[in-house]
Amino acid sequence: MELPPFELERWLDAYESDADVMLAESGVRSLSVDRFDLDVGELGYVIPTDGDPRFREEIATRYDRDGKEVVLTCGTQEADYLTLASLLDEDDHAVVVSPTYQSLESVPAAICSVTTVSTEPPNWELDVDAVADAMRPETRVVVLTNPSNPTGKYLGSGTVDALYDLVADHDAYLLVDEVYRMLADDPHEPAAALGPRAISTAGVSKSYGLAGARLGWTVAEPEVADSVRRWKDYTTISPPLLGQHIARQALGEQESEILEANREHAKGNRDRVSAFVEAHGLEWFEPTGVNGFPTIPADFENGRAFCRSVFEAEGVLLAPGEVFGHPQRFRIGFGLPTDELEEGLERVARHIEGG
Repeated sequence: MELPPFELERWLDAYESDADVMLAESGVRSLSVDRFDLDVGELGYVIPTDGDPRFREEIATRYDRDGKEVVLTCGTQEADYLTLASLLDEDDHAVVVSPTYQSLESVPAAICSVTTVSTEPPNWELDVDAVADAMRPETRVVVLTNPSNPTGKYLGSGTVDALYDLVADHDAYLLVDEVYRMLADDPHEPAAALGPRAISTAGVSKSYGLAGARLGWTVAEPEVADSVRRWKDYTTISPPLLGQHIARQALGEQESEILEANREHAKGNRDRVSAFVEAHGLEWFEPTGVNGFPTIPADFENGRAFCRSVFEAEGVLLAPGEVFGHPQRFRIGFGLPTDELEEGLERVARHIEGG
């Protein structure tokens, strides 16, 4: 397996530590540890290593699944990686809906043949017939993020249902990264609730503001879940003890309060970005979640040039569209505290108007 450089992470690594305002962040502002009980007793491994059985059962009920179909991981990124590694061999084929988070294309492409099916602006709709045309007899999995990172497009339940029927007819799987799903005002049912040929990955980082907890999960039929467990023995072995402890509280009695506050926060900040986009003649699809994917201002050659110049002039870090395959766009994250967002937008506006 030969993986290419993770372009977004390399970009962030080069600039993040020196940024004054971080508008490339893709999650909701972090929750304070003060609201959680942090006493986990001894700092050992989580036993069993796929997560506390009671917590796995609690997560499973959200998907109308059984606890043995849930594997707790070190973040959603590990859930995606382990699931793809478990599903694919070199003779397989994967279909990936783009634009998407790079690992969801790069990991399968490092293992087998991949065909991408592009969604297009302005509405980033997915043509299920295009996915059907891309499939082959050896297609093992169709992969997407929903809501999308970077576009914020939230595919409706009808589209996801049609994708499920398609993969089921081909004896393939539908893998959906749903880490932003709970930021929707009225989330439709998760993919894994559709049936055994669908797999959901998620975690508490983006929707819940708990990126530092590093707690995610895969929900898949028992054969796939068991394969994920075997792969996990070679990576983190068990999920983080403290992260599991915090996540269980966040998904328990605190969940309604956390999600209500985060949705309201995201909505208010999205309105601020929408006004900024309109004021500067940019275009975007108004997103679900906390990421938007606007066009770059006309005076700049491409996303990298725009984002680099904003950073150098104003100390604001954005993510260039090139890392998502769209060089005339940039990703802006608006989940950070509102005062920081307003400061960042003011600086970017000053740069555009002065550029």
